[in-house]
Amino acid sequence: MKMKYDDYKEYLSPVLAKATNLVVESAKGSYITDVDGNTYLDFVQGIAVNALGHCHPEVVKAICAQTEKLISASFNLVNYPTTLGLAKELSKVTPGDLDVIFFSNGGAEANDGALKLARNFTHRPGIISFRGSFHGRTIGAASITGSNSKYRKNQEPLLPSVYFTPYPTCYRCPYNTTEDKCSLDCLQELQRTFDYLIAPENVAAIIMEPVMGEGGYVVPPKRFVQELRKLCTKHGILLIFDEIQSGFGRTGKMFASEHFDVMPDIMTLGKAIAGGLPMSAIVSTNEIMETWKPGMHGTTFGGHPVCAAAGLAVLKVFEEENILENVNTQGDYLRARLLEMQKKYPVMGDVRGLGLMMAVEFVNLDKSPSAEALNKVKDYCLHHGLLTLSCGVYGNGFRFATPLNINREDLDKGLAIFEDALKNL
Repeated sequence: MKMKYDDYKEYLSPVLAKATNLVVESAKGSYITDVDGNTYLDFVQGIAVNALGHCHPEVVKAICAQTEKLISASFNLVNYPTTLGLAKELSKVTPGDLDVIFFSNGGAEANDGALKLARNFTHRPGIISFRGSFHGRTIGAASITGSNSKYRKNQEPLLPSVYFTPYPTCYRCPYNTTEDKCSLDCLQELQRTFDYLIAPENVAAIIMEPVMGEGGYVVPPKRFVQELRKLCTKHGILLIFDEIQSGFGRTGKMFASEHFDVMPDIMTLGKAIAGGLPMSAIVSTNEIMETWKPGMHGTTFGGHPVCAAAGLAVLKVFEEENILENVNTQGDYLRARLLEMQKKYPVMGDVRGLGLMMAVEFVNLDKSPSAEALNKVKDYCLHHGLLTLSCGVYGNGFRFATPLNINREDLDKGLAIFEDALKNL
C-alpha cells in the first residue's frame, strides 16, 4: 500500500515544518521520485547536503562496504580506520593550521561545541553573533541564531552573555548606503557593542557565517570580513566561521572563508561532509584543541565509521571529478542566466551568491520584501516538477542548492521552469 503524508503525520510532531507533502521513495543524481512514480528535479538536495547529488555510486559503494564490516562500536571506546582516515584527509584541505577535528552529528551540535571550545580556551563568557544568522535549533545554537524570532519563541531565557550585531547585508543596508560607498558602519556598530554592552576582553568568540545561509545567501564585503579578523586578533577574541552550508565547495572554493583570505580560529562543518549521512565537525588548531581535556565534551555517535566512509568517498570524488571546477563553471552560468532574467522581471530585486550558492530576492515595486511572489514561484515550480526552497529573514529569498556536479542540461531544465514561474506571476 502506498503511503501518503496524511497516513502518518499524526505520529510526527508538527514542530518539524514540511515544505511539501511529498513521500519520496527513491532518488538518483539530480532527481527524486515519489511513491506515485512522479519524478522531480531537486534543487534543494537535502538543503545543500547532497553535494554530489542523490546516491552517488562511489558514496553508496563506500557505505555498503563499511556496513558489512562494522556499523558502530562508539568512537569514545575504540578507533575506526575510516574516521581516522577522514580526519587526516580533511586536515589536508582545511585552511592554514586548522588541522584538529572533533566529529559530531549535525550543524547545531557542532556550533554548540564550538561555543564550548571558545569559552574553554579564552576563559571568557561572551559570544557575539549576527542578526540574520542561522546556527541551529538546539538551546545553544538558537541562542546565537538571529534569522527569525520563531526559532527563539517560548525559549527564553537562552544562553546568557550573547549579543547581536548587524550582518553586512548590502542590498538592505540598515545605514542606507551602497557597497561602493560603504564606510563599514556595521563594524562601527560592533565597536559600539564593545563600548556600551560588553567589553571586548569579556568576549570569547564572534561567530559568523562567511556567506549567510538560511538568512538569505548574503555575501558580505571582503573588507568587512578582513577587518573583523583584525578586530578579533586585536582583542584576543576567537573568530568562529560557521561553514555548515557554505563549506565543502558550495561557493566554488572548498571553504567560503577562502574568498575573503581570512582564516578563522574555529570552523564548523556539516551538511555535505558525508554525502547525505548525518555528520558534522568542529575544526581548530592544536593550540586551541589541546586545552579541551578528556570529558569536557563528548559524543555517542559522532565520528561514526559509516559516515566517515561516506566522507572519504566524497573527498575522493571531489578530486577525481574536478567538482570545484564544475561549481565555478555552472555557477557563473547560473548567475549570468539569473541576471538576464532580472532585467526582464522587476520582481527579482537582487541576485546574489557565490558558486552554486545563489539566491534571488523577490520584491514589490517599492523594493519591500515579497514573500507572496516567492511562494507563488515556489508553488509553480513544485507543480511543474522542480523542488525548491525559500530563505531570508522575510521569507522572500529563492535559494539554488543544486548538486555541485550538476550538468548544464539539468540546470537549464530547472531554470526554464523557474522562468516560466516568473512569467506566470
